[in-house]
Amino acid sequence: MQILSTERLILRSWREADSLPFFEQINSDSDVMEYFPSTLSREENDALATELQRRIDVNGWGLWAVEERASGQFIGFVGLNSPLVELPFTPCVEVGWRLSKAFWGKGYATEAAKKALEFAFAELELDEVVSFTAALNLRSQAVMTRLGLRDTGENFNHPAVPSESPLYEHVLFKITRDEWAESL
Repeated sequence: MQILSTERLILRSWREADSLPFFEQINSDSDVMEYFPSTLSREENDALATELQRRIDVNGWGLWAVEERASGQFIGFVGLNSPLVELPFTPCVEVGWRLSKAFWGKGYATEAAKKALEFAFAELELDEVVSFTAALNLRSQAVMTRLGLRDTGENFNHPAVPSESPLYEHVLFKITRDEWAESL
């Protein structure tokens, strides 16, 4: 299992102890889940954590649990994912994140996602990585921009979001390995 680290963070496998804070501080928090169709139940939360670890076990990479070095506290997840839902641009690998609100505004999502991109391009030798979010989610789009991803202008309607939802329209950002290398 690959463990990644940055100056302030550790991206690691999931632990059973992560499940409760994952639920209480992230997946049941309406602010954190503002750009998702709904918050998650405890059962959905636990199933998600199990699935994220299963994918890491199978692939050697995924949406890693993130721990703050200074405190040892679980703060959310950041990493790489191959979406299971069919989207206009799949198959693909996306970079994504979801952090506890207490850790917003510290640059943690950007710091950890930069490390995930380094892994994607230097270790996995991917040609391209995408990221997408609801068109209304300007905070995540700002992180995407800081990471060097560019808005493709190819917005799409997310099939897992109800068509009447204001979250139905999504933006697609991407970065190629060459673009990533030029940004170093």
